[in-house]
Amino acid sequence: MTIDVVDLREFYSRRLGIVARQMINRGIRQRWPGAEGQRVLGIGYPTPYLGLFREDAERCIAFMPAAQGVLKWPTGRPALASLVDEFSLPLPDAAVDRILLVHALEMSDDPAALLREVWRVLAPSGRVIAVIPNRRGVWTRTDSTPFGHGRPYSRSQITELLRQTWFTPTAWGEALFMPPYAGGWVLKSAQMWERAGAALSLPFAGVHIVEATKQVYRAIPAKRERARLIPSLAKPVLVPSSTTVTRS
Repeated sequence: MTIDVVDLREFYSRRLGIVARQMINRGIRQRWPGAEGQRVLGIGYPTPYLGLFREDAERCIAFMPAAQGVLKWPTGRPALASLVDEFSLPLPDAAVDRILLVHALEMSDDPAALLREVWRVLAPSGRVIAVIPNRRGVWTRTDSTPFGHGRPYSRSQITELLRQTWFTPTAWGEALFMPPYAGGWVLKSAQMWERAGAALSLPFAGVHIVEATKQVYRAIPAKRERARLIPSLAKPVLVPSSTTVTRS
């Protein structure tokens, strides 16, 4: 289900991809106005959006899955992007404060395992933003954009997945209410589409933008065995040993 990194780069270099990035960036910025002093990690193909935090974050790095491939980022600076195994991130426990998931969950062969690994490397007070294709959106109906690949999700499916992996959803947003067409009139009216869709709470946005927090004290299932009760005796009873010799 993974898209090649070259195809992702090509999409974001086109006019439609540039506008899509602007709309999604606005939704991310509403949740995270800044990241001063924070350690920010992006997973999937997050580089079009990590520029929001690169300058003010303590550190800002990108991890791209091995099946997708990796590109150097940022251009003209020391590389901050790395190719990784998404189920075994090269970080210690509680290493980062914020994690941005873009083109990650819907592309993963095991999204639950990916989120458990995200939980491991996230600090106890950390937050996650996931940008996930909307199952009811128009953008999932065409494979001309990356949002038409992989598995799209409804809001209830995302909520269930997050809770199963020890996260609590705290805020929701949507983006990409405009049709996924590169026509000039569509791109010029993108802001109007976004304002109208958000004001009317239309259910056909292209992506969900969900923020979640890490549950530090998670429930651990335990199998309880039924105890076998043995009645106590009122008085002690002496049982003769089989080796006792009777004296005459």
